[in-house]
Amino acid sequence: MSWQQFIFQCNARHSDKLSSLLTEYGAGSVTIRDAGDSPIFEPPLNTEPLWPEIIISGLFPADQNLSKIITTLRNHMEQSFDYKIEILEDKDWVREWMDNFHPIQFGEKLWICPSWKMPPNENAINILLDPGLAFGTGTHETTALCLRWLDQHQQNFVNKDVLDFGCGSGILAIAASKLGAAKVCAVDIDPQAIQATLANSEKNNVSHESLSCFISKDFNQQEYLQSYDLVVANILAGPLIEMVDLITSLLKPNGQIVLSGILQNQAEKVVSAYNHIIDFDPVVTDGDWIRLSGTKRL
Repeated sequence: MSWQQFIFQCNARHSDKLSSLLTEYGAGSVTIRDAGDSPIFEPPLNTEPLWPEIIISGLFPADQNLSKIITTLRNHMEQSFDYKIEILEDKDWVREWMDNFHPIQFGEKLWICPSWKMPPNENAINILLDPGLAFGTGTHETTALCLRWLDQHQQNFVNKDVLDFGCGSGILAIAASKLGAAKVCAVDIDPQAIQATLANSEKNNVSHESLSCFISKDFNQQEYLQSYDLVVANILAGPLIEMVDLITSLLKPNGQIVLSGILQNQAEKVVSAYNHIIDFDPVVTDGDWIRLSGTKRL
């Protein structure tokens, strides 16, 4: 089936109404993106902020007449507006994405491989991954920074207990388990992340005895809390600072901590929140992002 994409720009205050109108007129999907350069790296919890000026794209069948939609939108915006219509090539977009997700090496031993492709090195530690609905394929700098640390510091957690705080797809938890951790606990606020982590752990023959998963509200019950030899938290600077007491309480004295999801200009604030109890290693950078690692004082 061929498609056409109807694209226009508007102010964020019109987004809900105009997106709903596109859906009412039969849009197969509606996408919103930044019309300028106004990044939102870290919105407050339980909010869904938008950029001041946005671009809305609606996907419609190629043979649908869009004249009524254009008239309706013009009436709601009370002014003329610029738009464009793009005809999209008829292709299998899922297959297109799958074909462009390739195996990636992290450090010396660790590879992240799409589950539908053969690992390039059978003797490596290969993690077969389907990202699904959760964050974490290894392609983002924050995930890559953590994977490289796990590959380079395997000796720090072999036969020890590891916590992946904010597990996403489970990529870090599975990597720690396959690199030799005794037990790994994966925790996330998003039920879809737990679903993805469980599915990916099964795909990699990591047993439930080796890797357990908890939604945050259950993990925070006292009976599940314990301390770990290594805590990895690839989330965002704000939550890392807000939860400093919880995160550090889950780390054993002399245990290792790895923090990521932090922009370069946020590093000082995160270090300041933790340096009363953590001795940090030098900061490691990848693009705009950094990784902090260190040891909990005795």
